[in-house]
Amino acid sequence: MDLNLLITLDVLLQEHSVTLAAERLATSPAAVSRKLATLRRITEDPLLVRAGQHLVPTPRAEQLRERVRALVEQAGAVLAPGDGLDPGTLRRTFTVQMAEGMAMSVATTLLRRIRESAPGVEVVFLSEAFEDTPALRHGQVDVELGVLGHLDPETRSEQLIDAAPLAMARSGHPLFDEPVDLRRFAAAEHISVSRKGKRHGPIDAALAEHGLSRRVPVVVPSHLGAMMLALNTDLVGLTFAGALLFPGLRAFPLPISVPSARIGMAWHPRHDADPGQRWFRDQLRVAVTGLFG
Repeated sequence: MDLNLLITLDVLLQEHSVTLAAERLATSPAAVSRKLATLRRITEDPLLVRAGQHLVPTPRAEQLRERVRALVEQAGAVLAPGDGLDPGTLRRTFTVQMAEGMAMSVATTLLRRIRESAPGVEVVFLSEAFEDTPALRHGQVDVELGVLGHLDPETRSEQLIDAAPLAMARSGHPLFDEPVDLRRFAAAEHISVSRKGKRHGPIDAALAEHGLSRRVPVVVPSHLGAMMLALNTDLVGLTFAGALLFPGLRAFPLPISVPSARIGMAWHPRHDADPGQRWFRDQLRVAVTGLFG
């Protein structure tokens, strides 16, 4: 049945007048009369009959009154803006795509916040395998977190922080025997982290400006792999301020100026107005800015 017919019947049963019902519905008395005629045909009952200047409900209409009111209220609740979220009653699973190194740092803080306020919420962390894919558009990922690359045109995004890069090496590395200057840093052997096998990046460009270069004998696809190598060799890797490191690793400032990494989050516009998704993005924002901001 047309929802407008139920709304019209609900108002008629309250006003007992076609004219007053038309005023409330912002339509004409003729339009209300046509809907009443349709309702009479569907129910095979007059529903409202004239008594002097007013209409009075038939016994059938009286039977329908509360049910019609309830249906109209339920429809209004379904179509109402999604507000009044109670995280304590939320039962949902959210999926986040981010790099392993960032997940190691963000997950603990994020899950602590979620467990305190929304114990029914679960989080799935996906690796960068979904990066540069339509995973947000297809609903495989709720939020992408990290250095945002090629996003679909409709994708929403928000910049969160500029993460300052640092170097990392094992605590007993010979580099720490003396101050780490630019030449000693360049002379060390380095690890590159790249899912696409890239050996060189901003550090190499900055070193070249000073007439220096570095040797990169190994490329690994993840920050986790870089930490394992740095912990067990004399290779030097990169990390970011606030990132978690394995015990035995030491972070230190780069002796050269390198641009910070712009960390942001992206989501599909279908989730813009979803109260649960907005709440989850708020939790992510606080977790990331608290660690790296």
